[in-house]
Amino acid sequence: MAEVTQRSIMLNVDVTSVSQVEVESGADPRICLVGSLADDAETLEAAKKFDVPIVTSETGQEYVSDFSYCTYFILADFESDEFEELNKAGARLLGKPALLKYSESGMLTYTRRPVFCHVMKDIIIVFTGFRKKSEVSRLLKLVHYMGGSVKNEIKENVTHLLAYSSTGEKYQYAVTFNIPVMGEDWVHAAWAHRDEAEARADSEAMGKYKLKVFQNLRIVLEGFPEEEKVQMEDLVQQNGGILTSLDDPQATHVVLEDQTMTEKPADCPPRAHVVKAEWFWTSIQMEACPDEKLHLFEQMNLSTLMSPRQMFSSPSTPGSRSRRRKRLRETVQHLAQDDSPSTLPSAPPASKRRSSVGDLAYLSAEGSLLDDTVSTPNRLLSSVDQTPLSPPPVDLRQLSARQRVFHELVKTECNYVSILDAVEKVIKVPLENTLQPGGPMLDAQELRYIFGNLPPIHEVHTRMRNDLLHLAHNWTDDASIGEIILKYSTDLEKAYPPFINFFENMKEMLQKISTERPRFHAFLKIAQNKPECGRQSLQELMIRPVQRLPSMSLLINDILKHTEKSTADHAALEQALDKIKSVMTFINDDKRKTEAKLKLFEIHNDIEMCPPNLVASHRMYMSKVDVTELSDCCSGRGDTLTLFLFNDVLEICKKKSKYNSIKSPSRANLHSFKTIKTYKHLEMMNLAHIKRIVDIRETEDCHNVFALVIRSNQELKERLFTFTLLQEDTPKSSFLKTLCRTVANIACRNDVENFLVSMDPHHLDIETSDVSLTNALSKALRFATRTGRKVSRAFSFNKSPSKLKRAVSTVMSPFGTLPQHSSMRGATSVNNLADLSLSGTPPTGGFAQPMATPTSRRRPLKHAH
Repeated sequence: MAEVTQRSIMLNVDVTSVSQVEVESGADPRICLVGSLADDAETLEAAKKFDVPIVTSETGQEYVSDFSYCTYFILADFESDEFEELNKAGARLLGKPALLKYSESGMLTYTRRPVFCHVMKDIIIVFTGFRKKSEVSRLLKLVHYMGGSVKNEIKENVTHLLAYSSTGEKYQYAVTFNIPVMGEDWVHAAWAHRDEAEARADSEAMGKYKLKVFQNLRIVLEGFPEEEKVQMEDLVQQNGGILTSLDDPQATHVVLEDQTMTEKPADCPPRAHVVKAEWFWTSIQMEACPDEKLHLFEQMNLSTLMSPRQMFSSPSTPGSRSRRRKRLRETVQHLAQDDSPSTLPSAPPASKRRSSVGDLAYLSAEGSLLDDTVSTPNRLLSSVDQTPLSPPPVDLRQLSARQRVFHELVKTECNYVSILDAVEKVIKVPLENTLQPGGPMLDAQELRYIFGNLPPIHEVHTRMRNDLLHLAHNWTDDASIGEIILKYSTDLEKAYPPFINFFENMKEMLQKISTERPRFHAFLKIAQNKPECGRQSLQELMIRPVQRLPSMSLLINDILKHTEKSTADHAALEQALDKIKSVMTFINDDKRKTEAKLKLFEIHNDIEMCPPNLVASHRMYMSKVDVTELSDCCSGRGDTLTLFLFNDVLEICKKKSKYNSIKSPSRANLHSFKTIKTYKHLEMMNLAHIKRIVDIRETEDCHNVFALVIRSNQELKERLFTFTLLQEDTPKSSFLKTLCRTVANIACRNDVENFLVSMDPHHLDIETSDVSLTNALSKALRFATRTGRKVSRAFSFNKSPSKLKRAVSTVMSPFGTLPQHSSMRGATSVNNLADLSLSGTPPTGGFAQPMATPTSRRRPLKHAH
């Protein structure tokens, strides 16, 4: 009914828009510039190219009745009173942009309708879905003014479909034959560019005005989990749809979760399409609504399998339901007669029935791909002596314990390969298709990152499955299961590490892309509902390789328990089990190494001014602790530092505050705003330069304090670095033991305990009150330092306000008032390292006081080489 109404509206408008004045043949052409165009130099220059008489007029009315010339009236605007009067008189009307276009060819033509511009020249449009006559009339005039044409029926020469909503036969035709479907905003946007000479309504820039997926559809969502429903509601609104409820009689679609709902609601709106969730996700993926007939909810009754021809037949056809039941019964009876797994059954008689897509569910080679309890006739054969690709039907009660476990191994291997097949065929291959509707959802790099490490695993397990199936179909008591596992152990060791190492990164990337790209998310939802995927998501399928080797190890261990030691297979199974365990160990070790390498890159990228040589092939990340500096060797007393421990160096960084991370525009380039790093490099210390690690004993006011005695080959004196560990969850003893063990490895020594000494705070002249005061005032010191820098910059008239900065810092420092007896001196030296005995007795000369009030300029930073 809507289509008939639309056609009648368009015919009436089309008739009235045709000029009723026929110009006498043989009259000479003439150009009349109306209104402001009389003084427009560009228009006058273009008119002269036709070599015809040119006249000017304020309204043009004096030339309308002059039939001695065929007059073309050129106007600057088609929305003026002058245009309305001339149009009523049937005059030939052109806009300035149209005249400029005609001047390029030198030929002045007219198509019995006013033409303002050529934005829609050669564009043929069909309207659909519009109900208001006034709106259709307005759109039709604008199309004609822009040089376009409108047809009633959609045919092969139609270039665009102008639709009100995403439904109807014309809409489905356009979607099927890739005809662009545009919204009414497209016409108005094109008209807005009417004065631009080179503007085109079919340009790429105008593609954003394509009709949205659910434009003006009133959609009801029922039966979905709350989280998924919220996501679907957002997609409906983003794509032009309107959310409504079942009590809305104007609802156009009711989308039901067919996995949880077996019956459609009784109060569905009578005119609404009741469709499955697959229709919704297919719409998002294709960026167009598919035909609702292909996704109707009632057509997926689980008690009936219907062919495509039956799906579109009327349910009320006499005898249709009984014929479907009869065909289903014949199919089941025929398949039940197939007792020979090694031979192909004969096809059903062609005279009794036709083939049906629905019957393909019974022709699966392995039944459910994820259910190892289903046994179906074997239709597919492997390459090993034409062995069927599914386990032989057996009675488990008649099998030995060893054979039962082996049968379980074979079934799980077949199901595992079927899962890999599903990922390959249902997901990976379609995503690799560059000609998919709407363009590729993933680029080549993303495809390689997600699926690139899976083919080697798929290939080796396919070959292993074939060998296990061959053994299962040709079972003997002396069959060797272990030899098959040993045969592929090397390939397993090569195939799994790349996948396992980057599995977490791949999972994060998959989740991120799925969240950011609705089309990709919709594609995964559609694939998840396919029987090949067993209703499991891609994330759930991709975790199967992570679980496979531990599962195989358990099954092989069970087979070994039921295998007599006197048989040859017992020794082979032991070797196979050891090999599988070694493969898992190798994978775990390799994963740890890979994670350590990734951590190294992450740390390097998060440190400002980090030395490039921190990233090295031999370097491994070990540990990290946050500390407060008690000495004055690195950054300054009371500063919060972070120590990154690697297997050969100790990276000392200052933890940047939010204040320091935000640079002013005058001093930071655009890149600084994009990448704000957490740490600032201070010193990269070679662990070979650590001569002794001092554990400061705990007292009432002294907690988690330790020191490092450093001396490099270029330094004459030792330096003493003193820190307080800030992290309560990281025991000081644990970190110091790790540090001692790492230092000992660098020195190629096994006396780890000799690197660590325990001493009382007073042995290093560390007053416990100073430690407490430093911890309490560390924040105040940082605040004072920042304030001092701000004041110094405020008084600075050049780029080196060093004297003023030092003066302000001295005034603002909260440690300037410390009593002399508790003062400590930074950058202390140790003249004799041997004086540090294991007994903890302080050296003869004693350490210089490690923390003193900084009365002089801070010492420059020393880097270990």
